[in-house]
Amino acid sequence: MFAGLYSNKNGNFAAVFRIAHMNRIFKEYRTWALITGAASGMGREYARRLALMGYNLVLVDINAKGLGETESIVKDAVKTAGKASEAFKVLQVVQDLSQVDAADKVYEQTEAAGCEVEVLVNNAGIMYCQGIAETSERMLKLIMMVHMNTPMMLCRKYVVGMKERGNGYILNISSLAECMNWPGIGMYGATKRFVKDYSRELRIECQKTGVSVTNAYFGAVDTPLIPLKDSLRKLARGLAVMITTQKAVDKALKATFRRRKGTMPGVLNHIFKPICIILPDCLLGWIYRKAKPYLMKV
Repeated sequence: MFAGLYSNKNGNFAAVFRIAHMNRIFKEYRTWALITGAASGMGREYARRLALMGYNLVLVDINAKGLGETESIVKDAVKTAGKASEAFKVLQVVQDLSQVDAADKVYEQTEAAGCEVEVLVNNAGIMYCQGIAETSERMLKLIMMVHMNTPMMLCRKYVVGMKERGNGYILNISSLAECMNWPGIGMYGATKRFVKDYSRELRIECQKTGVSVTNAYFGAVDTPLIPLKDSLRKLARGLAVMITTQKAVDKALKATFRRRKGTMPGVLNHIFKPICIILPDCLLGWIYRKAKPYLMKV
C-alpha cells in the first residue's frame, strides 16, 4: 500500500547529471537527504538520484527488507557512476509512519547519527478506491496519519535546522486528486489538499531563509500502486495518461532544486484539472453508484 514499496531498477542517469549540473555543486556526501517510502518504487528512485547528486541518505520505510535492497542498489549506482563511494553513507530507519510518534522516532535516530538533513522528501503514501462509509476505520486513520500528520511533523522537525543553516529543500507529494471531490477517492484527495495547503503556508513562512518547499501534483504514475493489466498500462503510457516513475521523479527533483512552488507533470493533467473541478455532484454520484461494485475493499 505504501507508495515507496514499488521498484524500478533501471534509472535514467543522464537525468541525474542534468539535475546535478543545474544545482552546480556535487555535494561530496557532506549533507543528507531523507526519503520516506524508500523501500522501492518512487522512493527508491528518489534515493538513487539524490545519492548521485552527492547526498548521503536517510531511508525510511516500514519494509526493512526493501530498505536493504534500496541501499544495495543505490551503492552499486554510486560506485558505477564513479563517485566517491567510500564517503557515501546510508542510514536505514525502519518505521511505521502511521504511528503518532513516527516523526519523533525518525528525528531522534537522525540526530543520534549526526545527520544534517538538507533535503526532505515526504514520498510515502497510500492509495485506495472506496467510499468513506465502506472504508474500515483503521484504513481511514492510516491514510490520515501517513499523508497528513507524519509528513507535517517531519517538516516541523527538520525545517528548524534548515533555516538555521540557511539552506534546505522540502518536497511534499500532493496529487491531481487534491482538486477532485470524487466519491471513491474523496478521502485520498482530501488528504492531498491538506498537503497542498500546509506546504503553501510553510513555503511562505520560509521566504528569505534559504529554505524552499515544493509540491508535486502527480496524476497516474506507472507503479503497482495503480492495478492495471500490462496492456492497459502500456496504452495509458502511450496516451500520456500515465507517466513513468523516472519522469515523475525527474520533474519533481528539478522543480525542487529550482525552488519552484510546484510541478504537475503531464499535459493531459493540466487539461483535465479544470474539468475535474466543475463536474456536478449529481454526475459524480451516478458514476459512484455505477462503479461501487468494482471498488476495492479496505
